[in-house]
Amino acid sequence: MEERVRERGAGIVHLTHNDLDAAGADAIHRRVYGHDEVFTVFSSVGRFTKNLNSIANVPGKGDILSISDLGYQNGVDEAARRAKASGWRIIWRDHHRWKPDQIRQIEQYTEELTVDTSTCGCGLVARALAPDDPVAVEIARVVCDYDLWTHQDPRSAILGQIGSINKNLRPLRNRLEQGIFTDSWIEETYAEIDRERTRAIKTSIRRMKIRKGRYTIAFAPLINYPSETAAAIREDYKTDIEVIVSENGRFSLRSTPPISHLIAGEFSGGGHPNASGGTFPFTFWDKISFRLLGKTSHFDRFVEVAEALPEQPTAR
Repeated sequence: MEERVRERGAGIVHLTHNDLDAAGADAIHRRVYGHDEVFTVFSSVGRFTKNLNSIANVPGKGDILSISDLGYQNGVDEAARRAKASGWRIIWRDHHRWKPDQIRQIEQYTEELTVDTSTCGCGLVARALAPDDPVAVEIARVVCDYDLWTHQDPRSAILGQIGSINKNLRPLRNRLEQGIFTDSWIEETYAEIDRERTRAIKTSIRRMKIRKGRYTIAFAPLINYPSETAAAIREDYKTDIEVIVSENGRFSLRSTPPISHLIAGEFSGGGHPNASGGTFPFTFWDKISFRLLGKTSHFDRFVEVAEALPEQPTAR
């Protein structure tokens, strides 16, 4: 990735998440700056700091590094410092929850830092870059409907499912950039996803482990659909917390109590009170144990962290 950044022709580098919110934010960037004037890095939460460090290894020469829909995590302050020192002009817009000291730490390295939980990441980008562009406003409205779980526009669920798969992000982004919210590709892609999703969720649930204590916590393997798998588990098993774990240890977390971001913060992650993500530092033997037995000792620590939280934590 570092070499591609070095050889890019575009003057704007957009480092963003890897979901519908990110695809919408990237579409708006390209509407504003020009399609070929933006170099995009779609990043998981787990690879964010690593990707920012890779960009920091390349001289910025005064170009803009736009970061969206990615929040504070341990180590990212040093990566931001390095990026600024390399000549990047950092503009960071995020809708996750930050602590005041995290804001103070990062804003010394940015030209602009916006942290606002009232809308989605795409909404922040639309508000800042294209408030008078009706297509950009519509992109943000549809994207936020899915990302904030309001679900009032049926198009958002379809697009959200499509955007949950990395290979779909760029073709989806290109359609949103043109103001296209449905076409034959979108319809056919969603139909295929719908069939696959049903199979994947059933497989994940068959391999699920449930821990009962102060909270009923489900741990299940990730098979492409974290949010939908978590929702199915909660509906059928009345769980409080669902942890959907990939084979490399990265996990998506959903919770009924507003504690997801607090738990994820203990595992090199973060997010929202009810939806977040983090990473279990899997060793080789952890991977084997998870693959064969569906569990690892990291699950014990997760339960300990959740059980140790205050009775009614304040979302922050």
